[in-house]
Amino acid sequence: MGGHIFYRERQKVKDGSKTPRFRIAGVSGVDLKIYAGHLRMNEIQQMADAVGAQLVELTGGGHKGKHKQAQA
Repeated sequence: MGGHIFYRERQKVKDGSKTPRFRIAGVSGVDLKIYAGHLRMNEIQQMADAVGAQLVELTGGGHKGKHKQAQA
């Protein structure tokens, strides 16, 4: 079984810009070092294919501003 590469979309990316839109948040079960700050999706897919890892997209909480804690 391969590892996992966790990635998310950058927060400050403009629509239509030609800059890389994704960041690697973490890697599990794969011996992989990443030196780039921002990557394109095809670059991330090529790395995952080369090391036999599965890509996992991280979704945000959907909050703007301060995080509100749920009351228990």
